[in-house]
Amino acid sequence: MPARKRLFAPYQVDKALMARTAPGALFMHCLPAHRGEEVTDAVLDGPASIVWEQAANRMDAKRALFAFLVQEEG
Repeated sequence: MPARKRLFAPYQVDKALMARTAPGALFMHCLPAHRGEEVTDAVLDGPASIVWEQAANRMDAKRALFAFLVQEEG
């Protein structure tokens, strides 16, 4: 696996990459994230990250879909 990590290292999202984005750009990730590999802690936990809000919204959407699917006709 070390070769794979080495190949993907240039694609890591870090502060330098986020600095090149448009003002107000947000970082999203579908989780689980591999800290220090695909994204740095500074980005994942930083002010531009909405990862945790995204995860919470995804859980609400799953719950709503589940409730819809299991409802009884009546």
